[in-house]
Amino acid sequence: MEKKVYSVDGKELRTITLDDKVFGLPVNEDVIYYAINNELANKRVGTACTKDRSEVHGSNAKPYKQKGTGRARRGDKKSPITRGGGIIFGPKPRDFSFAMPKKAKRLAMKSILSLQAQSDRLTVVEDFTIDSGKTKDLVKVLDNFAKDERTVIILKDDDAKIRQAGRNIPRLSFLSYNRLCAHDLFYGRKVILLETAVKNISQFYNTAEEGAE
Repeated sequence: MEKKVYSVDGKELRTITLDDKVFGLPVNEDVIYYAINNELANKRVGTACTKDRSEVHGSNAKPYKQKGTGRARRGDKKSPITRGGGIIFGPKPRDFSFAMPKKAKRLAMKSILSLQAQSDRLTVVEDFTIDSGKTKDLVKVLDNFAKDERTVIILKDDDAKIRQAGRNIPRLSFLSYNRLCAHDLFYGRKVILLETAVKNISQFYNTAEEGAE
């Protein structure tokens, strides 16, 4: 698959060939769903906690006598049917995270990259950085490719300056080529891929596949 490479001004410069093993695969919707669920589950804190009747502070005495009142038989004030009593089957602290096979995760990332490339949401831009670290300089670049859309920029390395410039821009996220996020990548309406990151992604996933064999 071939894609045009654009300058930061939005002008066409040349074409680049995308690796079909990464950007030209059939889209596997099941593994994408699995990967996004995995990321969301791993982010859950799981600290919700309620008290059952054994943990509620209160007396163990019966509130009134067993017979003669015409009311239902019942136990202490800590009963779940009493206001202020314990909670039945309430949430307790737990770990929602689960492990995902590496092969499945790699397939999910490649499927999302293929989906974005095939749907023309992916744009390849020449390598650039924001030396000033100012938001307004990055906004000028983004205006040529995406306006008021959820945008993802895939970097060729961990560029601190461009991250600094973009941290105040809403609906913008940065991903490194070797630490992609399925959720951000899938829901990005525009994916800006730096030219060197194209080669780095292909090399990273092809090397990972060879090492897994």
